[in-house]
Parts: sequence; structure tokens; C-alpha cells
Amino acid sequence: GRLLSAAARRVERAWDDYLEQWGLTHASLPPLVVLLEGPLSQRDIAARLHITEQSVGRMLAGLQQQGYIARERHPTDQRRRVVRRTPQGRATLAELDQSAAVEALVGNAFSAAEREQLREFLLRIIAQLPGAGRD
Repeated sequence: GRLLSAAARRVERAWDDYLEQWGLTHASLPPLVVLLEGPLSQRDIAARLHITEQSVGRMLAGLQQQGYIARERHPTDQRRRVVRRTPQGRATLAELDQSAAVEALVGNAFSAAEREQLREFLLRIIAQLPGAGRD
């Protein structure tokens, strides 16, 4: 557990360093990715990410300030807001999703086949441990 945790922290720091050029972090990216499905309410985003609406609200405020998302009134329920990615948000996701740069986060420690195997192992761990689906 300690080895996995130490490796995860180092990769997380490297991921944050990579995302910093867009003003993002590993924590601010998931709402933007969830919006690939299309416009959603803040409540729907929170449910998909398995976090509180308050936490999502803080994330969305930052993303909106950076121009990555827009919040608009729901067309039929004026009490609700709908969140959508802006063209800048779409372009940023496409720009940062460079497989070579992302793969470089783990350095040259693995071959391409080993990186794929590691990915499969990590997905298996995530699916099997308590709290599966909250990531």
C-alpha cells in the first residue's frame, strides 16, 4: 500500500505540473471531462464524480473564471443552472490530451506494453476496492 501511495503522489505531482500550463490541477479536471457528455446540472456533475455539490461548485467557479465552462439558466426550471464546456474548454481538453506527454509522467520506467499492463492493473484495483465508482 505504501509503495502504491508513494507512486501515486509522485505521478499526481507530475500530472499537476503538466496541467499547470492550462491553470488546471488533477482535482479541477474531472468536471471538465464529465462535461464531454454534454451540458449537465451541478447536481448531475457532483453525482457522476461522487462528491458534494459544494465541492463541485468551487471547482466550477474556478473553471468558469478561466473561461473553460459557462453556467446558464435551465430552459424549463429557472431555479436550476446548466453547466456546459465553452469552446476554450473543448480546445484545452484536446490540447492537454497528448498521449506522449501523459505517458511521460511515469518516465521511461516502462515499455509501451508495460504501461498498458500497468493501466489494466490499476483499473482492476480501482474496480475491486471499496469505494469503486467514486473516482
